[in-house]
Amino acid sequence: MRKELPKTYNPADFEGRIYAEWMEKGYFTPKENSDSPKFSIVIPPPNVTGQLHMGHALDETLQDILVRTKRMEGFDTLWVPGTDHAGIATQIKVEQEMREKEGLTRHDIGRDAFLERVWSWKAKYGSRIIEQLKKLGSSCDFTRERFTMDENLSAAVKKVFVTLYEKGLIYRGLRITNWCPHCITALSDAEVEHKDIPGNFWHIRYRIKDSDEYITIATTRPETMLGDTGIAVSPDDEEKRKYIGKTAILPLVGREIPIFADEAVELGFGTGFVKITPAHDPNDFETGQRHGLENIIVLDDHGRINEAGGKYCGLDRFEARKQIVADLEAGGYLEKVEPHTHAVGHCYRCGTVIEPIASKQWFVKMKPLAGPAIDVVKSGDISYIPDRFTKIYLNWMENIKDWCISRQLWWGHRIPAYYCDDCGEVTVSEEAVKKCPKCGSEKIRQEEDVLDTWFSSALWPFSTMGWPNDTEDLKKYYPTSVLVTGYDIITFWVSKMIFMGMEFMGEKPFSQVFIHGLVRDAQGRKMSKSLGNGIDPLEIIDKYGADALRFALATGNSPGNDMRFSDEKIESARNFVNKLWNAARFVLMNLTIDEIVLPDRSELATEDKWILSEFNKLARDVRAAIDKYELGIALSSLYDFIWDVFCDWYIELAKARLSDRNAEGNICAQNVIAYVLTGLLKLLHPFMPFVTEEIYGSLPHDESEPSIMISAYPDYSEDLDFPNEEVEMNRVIDVIRAIRARRAEMNVPPSRKASTIIVTRYPETFSASERFFLRLASSSSLEIADACDGEGMVQVVTDAATAYIPLSDIIDLDEERARLGKEKDRLEGEIRRLEGKLSNEGFVSKAPAAVVEGEKEKLTKYRDMLAGVCEAISRL
Repeated sequence: MRKELPKTYNPADFEGRIYAEWMEKGYFTPKENSDSPKFSIVIPPPNVTGQLHMGHALDETLQDILVRTKRMEGFDTLWVPGTDHAGIATQIKVEQEMREKEGLTRHDIGRDAFLERVWSWKAKYGSRIIEQLKKLGSSCDFTRERFTMDENLSAAVKKVFVTLYEKGLIYRGLRITNWCPHCITALSDAEVEHKDIPGNFWHIRYRIKDSDEYITIATTRPETMLGDTGIAVSPDDEEKRKYIGKTAILPLVGREIPIFADEAVELGFGTGFVKITPAHDPNDFETGQRHGLENIIVLDDHGRINEAGGKYCGLDRFEARKQIVADLEAGGYLEKVEPHTHAVGHCYRCGTVIEPIASKQWFVKMKPLAGPAIDVVKSGDISYIPDRFTKIYLNWMENIKDWCISRQLWWGHRIPAYYCDDCGEVTVSEEAVKKCPKCGSEKIRQEEDVLDTWFSSALWPFSTMGWPNDTEDLKKYYPTSVLVTGYDIITFWVSKMIFMGMEFMGEKPFSQVFIHGLVRDAQGRKMSKSLGNGIDPLEIIDKYGADALRFALATGNSPGNDMRFSDEKIESARNFVNKLWNAARFVLMNLTIDEIVLPDRSELATEDKWILSEFNKLARDVRAAIDKYELGIALSSLYDFIWDVFCDWYIELAKARLSDRNAEGNICAQNVIAYVLTGLLKLLHPFMPFVTEEIYGSLPHDESEPSIMISAYPDYSEDLDFPNEEVEMNRVIDVIRAIRARRAEMNVPPSRKASTIIVTRYPETFSASERFFLRLASSSSLEIADACDGEGMVQVVTDAATAYIPLSDIIDLDEERARLGKEKDRLEGEIRRLEGKLSNEGFVSKAPAAVVEGEKEKLTKYRDMLAGVCEAISRL
């Protein structure tokens, strides 16, 4: 016995129950030994510290739509879930908790004890976001859930590090790194966000040794002058050439620094003199290397001036800047100050201004790895959707610098490098080193630094499937089918997965990269705590249900574009799901059949053939849109069809046959309406999985498809193509819709019946449709005539027919004349516009033939409609 649907839609009553049933029955786990085509996705792993936010909700909704669709299309489908250990974010969170609750820092308790606390924190909170993904309806295979610091994934990290080191692609060296004084760690270039901020050019006078002559140098960071060790000029600068080989005296410090020529100095740039601070500027570092300059580091890890800064030691860098500028001015060294807006690097995590500082770090040599990763995209083997993001990716990869992978943290994958304190030998090994292989000493210590979080997540597509072991998952599901992610991490993550996949698997990690935008508020602003415009998706789920949230996120979604989230979208989602729920309840109340069997074509009424044909086209269009990642278009098509075509028209058209159990065609109507509703639920299921499953369970369905999520996704079938009946029914609907609109304009209540005369080129179509006009157009009778003089009549004109309705009982004649006059003006305006367009040789010659033909058809239609309106006016 089928269950009934409650009168009121309440998602809290069934969403949790349904998800538990899916999990219990193992629907998310692919079947072993399946020979079906493969479709696989790896989830962009959310931070283990994380709480579901709107960005996650969008990302997982889009992935789930694709996964559920492919599963229903018969693919052997795998969606791998997991979380990222999120080095900086997690460490900061645990340190903050220690500081607030106990007044302790990690240094107070030591590395091992601190890491124990982080693992405890992870055990307590780490599964939170996974549980929240389940609440959203994500159909991941949770039996394969991964964490970037799982044993096997950690083994993969070590294997990759050692392999790259042995190939000479990982090295340790003194280089300029991006240093965050707040997070107290180095950052890669991808982790630096550049923002334009107002600043100044300070023009400082440097005296030439043994003379009264001064030269002027401009800088935006006067505090770094404490580390100046040279001054460069362009070798092509005739005016400055005389200074080459001379020595300048560093103001405030008194250090003698050489002046030399270097090709890197752009002729005519600034004052022509460039101060060189090798320890605090990447370009200056390279210049210093060429000229053998000393690296003087003047800032400590916290962004304070160190001992090398003399009397400024201990001052914060920005406080030191103020003091140094004041002292320069007092000493007569400050020539002038010019306002200057420039791009300044900020830490992507905490927003602190980063400092370029020379330090010993571990790096990946990128040029050899970037080559294959560039080629695989240029060849089209990996494609970006939309394609414009290909340019962003290639620009990054073609200009890439060596990747700084060491981080001064404790939480993360500790770099597998071991130092011998006796002989200085460095050993890189997957296994822990206890004894120096060179001198035999046991005074061995492991590198303190950990790897950049992105190092482990770069391996995610293959490490999650068991690499470096040769697993069945790797053979079946790698490379994955598509990566779904936001445009903001193309350089952070997507690029790294591609070059790591090419290097270690010998092939691409995925075939397509489906890029989505950010979720913004209704005004288009980025959601942030400071603006107070953040929306908690879990609150939306609790209030409206997961389906409403998913609907709102997918509505209007277009690849690569930001989307606006608003109350109106959620209200629209709720209204839509209520409409669907009520329609399903109506259908169920009128069903007596125990199985759905479409009748023979000869038994189908015109309206049955119409809805089946329209549904058939819908299935084709929705599939095509999803295949192109136009998920917003697919959902829009479903929304319009369910609301308008199915609920507002077919249900009404079929009501008479459905409500009378003894009526001719009752069983036929039951089968057709149940078939179409079931098909609509299947098409809609990837977008709104819970409500579709709940309704599906109340409808008759095949025992081989006990759940909608493992049923077959509808596809186009020639057997359901009824083009003639489709055209006929749409002509009738157009006239009924026009009559209802006219009556509404005139405030005529549906209860007031009026006889209707139809003049048309298609008399047979309208003669067979009398019952529809009586029920849906408030007609008391229907007459099909060759002509009508229209006297005393309201005329409703479509391109297929003109309907005449007696004026006497329903309208004011003066109002009708005014309305017809406005319609005449509108049609004349449209005709003038189209005639102008079609007389424009530029348009006719350049526009596609189909577009030109379409405009000609519109012009013909408007002329016919105008003729009808003019005739109506003359009759009035």
